[in-house]
Amino acid sequence: MKKKKEHWEDVYKKKTDNQVSWYQVVPATSLRLINELQLPLDSSIIDIGGGNSNFTIELQKMGYNNLCVLDISGLALMRTKEKMGDAANAVNWIESDVLDLNELNKYDVIHDRATFHFLTHEDDIKKYVDVVSDAMIKGGHLVISTFSLTGPEKCSNLQVSQYSFSKLSLLFKENFVLTSSFNEVHTSPYNTTQDFIFCVFTRL
Repeated sequence: MKKKKEHWEDVYKKKTDNQVSWYQVVPATSLRLINELQLPLDSSIIDIGGGNSNFTIELQKMGYNNLCVLDISGLALMRTKEKMGDAANAVNWIESDVLDLNELNKYDVIHDRATFHFLTHEDDIKKYVDVVSDAMIKGGHLVISTFSLTGPEKCSNLQVSQYSFSKLSLLFKENFVLTSSFNEVHTSPYNTTQDFIFCVFTRL
């Protein structure tokens, strides 16, 4: 089986934005949730797996100026940097597996749309919870969106995990409290649908 990084570099080598199912021209729901948090514009925000997302581009337009994007794929990061042009210089880009992130009390917001569900092994899922718990300041917010129980069982030719609100809440209960949650049906660029759940947690 291909290594994780090799798999994702291969995906971005072969597919354009509109050929991957999770792509959104404007990630409206994520942006709305950030807006509702009423954060200072210098809040530290990291987008996990956001190399092929316009989330950071839109946050920058809203005036946020302390932004970070993490992705395992250098090609995905490069794609978004090219879209941003000179504005990319103001963003911190991290080419890494999220499980290798090692930062303490740094982020006000950790945003993850469609990355967490690619973790299918219990040890990796626990490691993710530990990583985001350590990386976030107390009172910070985790905005996470993942496949629901009626969502896909595979994505990008990989097995994925599916979640209910209660299952996700249970995973993060030691360090987070769930403050809002809802379902959303995402329509892919090629008009298929995927069932997601969105959850916002606050770090205790």
